[in-house]
Amino acid sequence: MIRFMSATLAVLCFAQLPSFAQKNSEPKKNNAAKEAVITYASKSNGREMQGNPVRIFIKNDKVAFSQTGGRERQYLDYSQKSSLQLLTLDDGTYLLKKPFSANPEVTLLPETDTILGYPVKKAKFVLRSNTIEVWYTTALAIKGAPGISSAPQLGLVLKAVRNGNSETYAKEITFRPVTEQELSWPGKAEVVDEPTYQANIIRSRYRTINIFTQEQLSFGNPINNPQGDKLNETYHYSGGTIVLKKVQLPKMRRGQNLFIELTQYSNGDAYDRTGSVFVIPTDKKESFLTGLRDGAKALPSFTASNGKTYQGVVATDTYQPPLEIMRFFTPFGVRHYNKQVQIKGYPWADSVIYKQDITELSPSLEGEVWIGVFIGNYDKGGHKVSLDFKYYPGFDGDRPEAQHTAWINPIFNTTNVMEMTGQEYGTIFEKDSLTVTVDIPEGVSNLKMRYITTGHGGWGGGDEFNPKLNEIFVDEQRVYHFIPWRTDCAVYRLSNPASGNFGTGLSSSDLSRSNWCPGTLTLPVDVPLPDLKPGKHTFKVAIPLGKPEGGSFSAWNVSGTLIGDKK
Repeated sequence: MIRFMSATLAVLCFAQLPSFAQKNSEPKKNNAAKEAVITYASKSNGREMQGNPVRIFIKNDKVAFSQTGGRERQYLDYSQKSSLQLLTLDDGTYLLKKPFSANPEVTLLPETDTILGYPVKKAKFVLRSNTIEVWYTTALAIKGAPGISSAPQLGLVLKAVRNGNSETYAKEITFRPVTEQELSWPGKAEVVDEPTYQANIIRSRYRTINIFTQEQLSFGNPINNPQGDKLNETYHYSGGTIVLKKVQLPKMRRGQNLFIELTQYSNGDAYDRTGSVFVIPTDKKESFLTGLRDGAKALPSFTASNGKTYQGVVATDTYQPPLEIMRFFTPFGVRHYNKQVQIKGYPWADSVIYKQDITELSPSLEGEVWIGVFIGNYDKGGHKVSLDFKYYPGFDGDRPEAQHTAWINPIFNTTNVMEMTGQEYGTIFEKDSLTVTVDIPEGVSNLKMRYITTGHGGWGGGDEFNPKLNEIFVDEQRVYHFIPWRTDCAVYRLSNPASGNFGTGLSSSDLSRSNWCPGTLTLPVDVPLPDLKPGKHTFKVAIPLGKPEGGSFSAWNVSGTLIGDKK
């Protein structure tokens, strides 16, 4: 595919070019010259545009585009009838060489004109639904264009117009010797194909911090954890269904966006499973780390009206539950069972990628942080996951670190990530509401609750397959209510090769569920609490839990995090 917007030098980037006045005076003619510098300006809807000018440096049959920042340089090599794109990254230098013949087919038109005193001809081509008209001259010994895809094979392009309203034009031609530094012709580099080059271009625009790489989340295999609290070492807990690591994360810069990206595939487990990415707060006296190391009974707990004991679920004066970053659900056996379930017209996915904007949680994701991933399963093969944090710069460029004014406080989390070592399921709603009292400090305002909820259990009669009202109360006043429900699960069928097929023609993975689908993440709901003042407040979550049926029971995984502005 021809990449018209390769870096900042492509014709489509007219808006980044500066304002210049078209010169009416005749230039000094030097038709036989082999070296020159050409400066291009731009207009949009007839208005001159501001920005750095595009300049091309021509030396014999070589053309180099001016570098306007970034890590890419672009060139035209007329001896090879090719464009060159050179990308320099920390891990190497990559070169993409593309012949002019790969550019879109050009139609020559009868119109002629004069630009900067030189006779020009007109041509046009279509690139990704954009009509590009170019005016070029063959009266000079030099060749070039304002972009590598601007029909450089025609001669010297002095003007290009996109869709009749965005114009790049030659403002000045200076015939003079071009230095080796200006030309900066590519040296040693790894030659790659276009898909690889484009992937590297995108990768160069943001920072990736890897947390886990193909870590196995399974049950019943030997566990040998490192001793102590070591940085960048992987720990396995709860029978192997949790991986945990202490990492050093950077401070966010103003305008940045932080995304989490998790890749998952089956390593033997055929079933859809609950997954969670979480942070363990360590600011208070007690920590969820204690439960992972010493068992669920070591966590702060309470006994509900149904007689069950719930461990590590709600915040206290000395404890905070895990801060849930992302809730996700594995599909039925993606990758591991792809070849075992062959169906014409069903090209199974290789893996599932879950990606989510978590910028609002970034104040809790700086410095030394314990990050964990959980997938509930009882399989020795289990699942494999990779986890990355991706830091994207703001549209205004890289600026100094932001002075965070956010207050973030996880107050409840019934997702029993220690399911395989005895942490109770979210069945508290059987006879009670989930209740927690929180002291909001002075100076905190504009509060909201980041609420994640999914229903589980039963078969046809369980809460997984039956819509249930979720109600949130603050100080006995209902502030939010909705029915969490997903009806789009059939969209993700190609991620579910091992899903059971019914006589009706439906697959198990197609069925609507309580706010989740196999192979998707569950988005948080923002519950606005702008009028909540500092001081003690009691939060309550009420859900009409379905009754047990035989050996099946229902449960709800809910997590709530308060987020506000802090003076």
